[in-house]
Order: sequence, then structure tokens, then C-alpha cells
Amino acid sequence: MKNMIHPSAIIGKDVRMGDGNAIGPGCAIEDGVVLGSRNRLWMNVYLGPGTAIGDDNQVHMGAVVGHMPQDLGFAGAPTFTHIGNRNTIREYVTIHRGTKEGSSTEIGDDCFFMANAHVAHNCQVGNKVILVNLASLTGYCEIGDGVFLSGMVGLHQFTRVGRLAMVSALSAVNKDVPPFMLCGGRPGVIQGLNVIGMRRAGISAPVREEIRQVYKLLYRSGLNVANALKQIEKSAKSPEAKEMLAFVKASKRGICAGIADAEAESEEGESLLSRKPRAA
Repeated sequence: MKNMIHPSAIIGKDVRMGDGNAIGPGCAIEDGVVLGSRNRLWMNVYLGPGTAIGDDNQVHMGAVVGHMPQDLGFAGAPTFTHIGNRNTIREYVTIHRGTKEGSSTEIGDDCFFMANAHVAHNCQVGNKVILVNLASLTGYCEIGDGVFLSGMVGLHQFTRVGRLAMVSALSAVNKDVPPFMLCGGRPGVIQGLNVIGMRRAGISAPVREEIRQVYKLLYRSGLNVANALKQIEKSAKSPEAKEMLAFVKASKRGICAGIADAEAESEEGESLLSRKPRAA
């Protein structure tokens, strides 16, 4: 299938393209960009040097992918942006390339970045991640598969968000969010479990119950994190429980605190009400 390139688009040197791409008016593709097949770039899209994009992606008007990082330490060395397949990048999204020489910003498959979302330098974003309008990842954040960040969420540099976690709108998160959790507030605190997200992902009821027990040990037992991890290590059986254990053990920033009022949670363990945090 032939590529369709608008006459007003600017294509740099040594750009490699697959088949069936549609490049709209006013797009600018810098030297050496790699573009797979069946991608659509709407009008005025910019793809910076070091960008590689897979197949079947939609990049909407005014999006900027692979431009230089907003980092005072960036010295102009060659860096990269790698984007997978079937992603939707809506209007005016900004995704910046790595900052240290040879480093990269990485985005997986089937993600949906809504208008004005931002992914900073060296972020590692998994598959099926959703960033709602104006959600912002600062440098070196790590986002697991199936994470949902609501509108105007802000993450501190180096923050990690585990698989299938959800963060409510207007939250400011400065510590790690373990997998399968609901997080919200300023600063963000853990407010329950993302039960609906786990069900939709096909996690069975027995495994969800084990995840609930891990959650209770971390946030409802009165144990500090170190002692809670010892108890979890003894009882964890499912891959998901072990995933939670490994995530918390690997945390360098520490994990988000929990809400103070355990009784305020629903029986399903779901709550996005802002409440007074307690120490994790």
C-alpha cells in the first residue's frame, strides 16, 4: 500500500517508512526517523530525531513526539524515543526523547494519550496505559501495563506506578503506587483496590482475594512496610501477589501512604474520596 504524503509535509533525510502511512499537511519529520506501516499523522505533527514508531498508530494535530527534553542538563547528545503499535496520541500531546547520551523514552502498545498529556524524558510506559487530558509524567517515571491516570494528574520524577493501578484526577503523586491500587489526593494516598480494573483484566476472584490480603497487610495491619513484606513473603502464592511484593521491595522512593479511615472503604475496597493520610 502506497504512502500518502501531503505536499506541505517536510520529510528529512534518511527517513525510513513502511507502507500505507498517511502524512497530513504541515507535518515535519526530522532526519533518520523510523516510521512503521499504516500510521496516520494528522496535520502539523512533529517527529523529532531519534524517533522510532511502530505500526497502526494515530498521531493527532499538533502532537510533538521526540523533541528535545525539558532538562537543563541536556547537552544535545543523540537520544531516542521508541513507540510501539496501535497507540492513539491526541491533540498537542508532548513526548520527549531521552536526556543522557544513548538513552530513550519508551512507550509500549495500545496506549491512549488524551489531549495535552505529557511524557517527559526517559519515561518507561507499558501497554494499554491511558493518560487523560493534561496528565503529566516527569522524567524517569515508570508506568506499568493497564495504568489509568486521570485528568491533570502529576507525578514526581522517578515515580513508579504498578500494573492496573488507577490515579484520580488532580492528584499529585510523589511516591510509588503499588500494582492494583486506587490512589488519589495531594499528596496521593492509597484509597483502595482497583477491583473493576482487575475484573476487566480477567484476574480471577481467588487471586483478587489474595491481592486484597496483601493490601490489608500493607495498609490495614498496623505493621510497618518491612514487617508487612515479611508476612507477604510467607503467604504470597499467585504471580500477582508476588508481583506486588517485588514492586514494593524494589521501591527507592517508598510507597504511597494509605487513608486513615479503614471503615470508610466500601466492601469492594474501592474509594476515591480524599481522606487524611496515615503513614504506610
